[in-house]
Amino acid sequence: MATIAEVERLAFDLPDSQRALLAAHLLRSLPSVLHEDDEGVAEALRRDAELDADPNIGITLEQLDQQIRSRRR
Repeated sequence: MATIAEVERLAFDLPDSQRALLAAHLLRSLPSVLHEDDEGVAEALRRDAELDADPNIGITLEQLDQQIRSRRR
C-alpha cells in the first residue's frame, strides 16, 4: 500500500488541471460533517465541475482585473 508521502509526490507531478480534479474528487469523498453549513464547499465543487466540463465559461485573471478596474471608475 502506498504511503501518503508517495501519493502526494505522484499527485504533485500531475498537471494543474488534473490535480484540481483530483482535489475535487477527494473533497467530495469526505463525510458531509466536514462541509460548511452554508454549502459553500458544495457550490465551489459544482462550479469547478462546470469549469472542467466547459473551460470556455471561465475568464482569465487579466479579464477579472480589467472588470475590477472598470468598476472603480
